[in-house]
Amino acid sequence: MYKLTEGALDKIMNGIDIEKPVIQILGHKKLTNSNSDRYRLLVSDGLRTNSFTMLATQLNHLISDNTLSEYTVCEISKYALSSVNNSGKEKRVIIILDVEVIASGEMVGRKIGNPVNTSRSEPETSKPNISAAAHQQNGSATKKNNSSNQSSSDISTTPIAALSPYQNKWVIKVRVLTKSQIRTWSNSRGDGKLFNMELVDESGEIRCTAFNNACDKFYDMIEAGNVYYISRCQLKPANKQFNTMKNDFEMSMTNDTEVVPCHDNSEDIPTLQFNFSPISQLENMKKDDMIDVLGVVTTFGELQNIVSQKTGKEHVKRDINIVDDSSVTVCVTLWGKQAEDFDASNNPIVAIKSARVGEFNGGKNLSIGGMAIIEKDPDLPEAHRLRGWYSAGGHLENVKSLSKAGGAGGGDMNAPLYTFQEATDAKLGEKMDAADVFSVTATINIIRVENSIYKACPLESCKKKLVDQSTGVFRCEKCNKDYPNFLYRLLASMNIADATGSRWITAFNEEAEKILGMSAQELGELKENDNDAYMQKFGDASFKRFTFGVRVKSEVFQDEMRMRHTCTSVSPLNYRIYLAHLLDKASKLAHIEKLES
Repeated sequence: MYKLTEGALDKIMNGIDIEKPVIQILGHKKLTNSNSDRYRLLVSDGLRTNSFTMLATQLNHLISDNTLSEYTVCEISKYALSSVNNSGKEKRVIIILDVEVIASGEMVGRKIGNPVNTSRSEPETSKPNISAAAHQQNGSATKKNNSSNQSSSDISTTPIAALSPYQNKWVIKVRVLTKSQIRTWSNSRGDGKLFNMELVDESGEIRCTAFNNACDKFYDMIEAGNVYYISRCQLKPANKQFNTMKNDFEMSMTNDTEVVPCHDNSEDIPTLQFNFSPISQLENMKKDDMIDVLGVVTTFGELQNIVSQKTGKEHVKRDINIVDDSSVTVCVTLWGKQAEDFDASNNPIVAIKSARVGEFNGGKNLSIGGMAIIEKDPDLPEAHRLRGWYSAGGHLENVKSLSKAGGAGGGDMNAPLYTFQEATDAKLGEKMDAADVFSVTATINIIRVENSIYKACPLESCKKKLVDQSTGVFRCEKCNKDYPNFLYRLLASMNIADATGSRWITAFNEEAEKILGMSAQELGELKENDNDAYMQKFGDASFKRFTFGVRVKSEVFQDEMRMRHTCTSVSPLNYRIYLAHLLDKASKLAHIEKLES
């Protein structure tokens, strides 16, 4: 009734590729000398039995839930050849990477055929020499003739999923997904340095760390995104406190480690993959959880220098705020070179891999560090859909902020909530070499209508004001080009006030759109067709209350020192959070008065 692929096991052990062989499980044994649970299988093809068959660790559940019980007939969808040390000799072993059950052991109920154990010695493997084989392979790939290039079969490689500590003569062919910056340390035992990599092949993923000499040797050689042959690394159980990859093991490079670039066709090896979750999901996540998110940058802060309380070292950081179509926004902190190089002009879309969830002041935030990756304006279907949502006015919706660090009620997520008097008392903006940021809950007194909208260069990278040449042609002095078209952009100067004072602040395009409730393009067309309705839009915005993010900086203008206030964010007032903030301030004031009395 159940037909097995007779002779398949002998052929596989001799290196002959058999597509989806059907075999029968006759038993299994749990290996007790491994740092992680591994299962050795006794399998049959109807003619032969083979006990040199292993189950990849990601399939261990098939044993624990009794799916691969005795007599089960199954199809091996994917397998690989590896080797183990057997009584001093290297023996080939079949690693099952993927399997599909055809009939359960209970349904079959018996051993099929009369299989016998192989009596001859299995082929022995030799110590891999990837340098010679890979250089031969890469060299052949450069020949300009019609002969076929040598493929990766010139090097016997082991899948990541088949790696185990009791077998060390292996070569893996992997793509470097990420490469961290070099980290250094100094303690009582000495100084050191390291960098980490995330490696992937078609079977799985693994983390690899290079210390000291290996760090110096390989850091400049290895580039993220490229494919390499790697051998002679130390394998050990993964430290899940620092390693979030889906593998029970991790690798460390040694003085014997070999790394050779692979230049042949590597399309079968996966590239960087994102598993995006909506930003709104952060509410249900715990501190230090990891998440992939996609969002539009709405605001970004100045570079900040902070000193670590633990190490005393100075670090550079920058905070940005992103929003997605779940209408939720969160603060993301960039560190080091990423913070220094990041350009948030024109509201880019960012795809973030493995951002770490943080908690502060009752809110959530994200941090980009370690092995996290951030890609700006990725060419992904999800990114194009998000851009469409944002451009269609999605960013004008009332959004919920998950980040409340230092303040309340929204606004600039990482800026403290002050009154204008408190900002003055704190001498914000008085430093000549840096700007200060704060949030304020205030009411709009008036918006200047004059020069609030202008015709801008249609290039996304420019957007400077155009010169109308009254000929149907518009000139951009920055680009030094003439254009037949333009984009409308807003630049709103407005006076806002709270109970302690008022300020004139400037709101640029996106923030001004939120205040006026229309896009700049819609307002420009409204001005052309119905100026009274256009003026009414500015009148309607008066006396509305928002939480504003404000950047304040001292500037010299016409030989006079003045404070320039720029609106960095606008959000509807969250009354629940704002009232809690006021109650907290009132409680502190009452406590102080009680002490003084």
